[in-house]
Amino acid sequence: MMSRGPAGDPQFWGWPLPIVLVALSFFVLMSFETGYAIHDRDALAEQSRLQEPIVQEAVKLRQKLEALAGKTAQFAAEGDEGAKSIVEQMKRQGITLSAPAGSSGSRLPQ
Repeated sequence: MMSRGPAGDPQFWGWPLPIVLVALSFFVLMSFETGYAIHDRDALAEQSRLQEPIVQEAVKLRQKLEALAGKTAQFAAEGDEGAKSIVEQMKRQGITLSAPAGSSGSRLPQ
């Protein structure tokens, strides 16, 4: 009569098979999630790269707008009626225009 070792024992294979299946399923899940995260990271990097020129243009536009608003406030402080009217209208809309710091000089560029 042949004796059965631990590998042939039905109780021996009772627990390891479910544990192996759970571990394998976990590995497959983590592999999928990692691949998905890498794909998302690359897609976000691409979107950021595509938006960079638009952001740079917006920064330039904002700087021009701030310069224009500053000059308008400066003209209003110097007594220009049209500029005063613009500053007053902007105040009613909740926008405060202030002259650029250290601004002095002629009203019109020469």
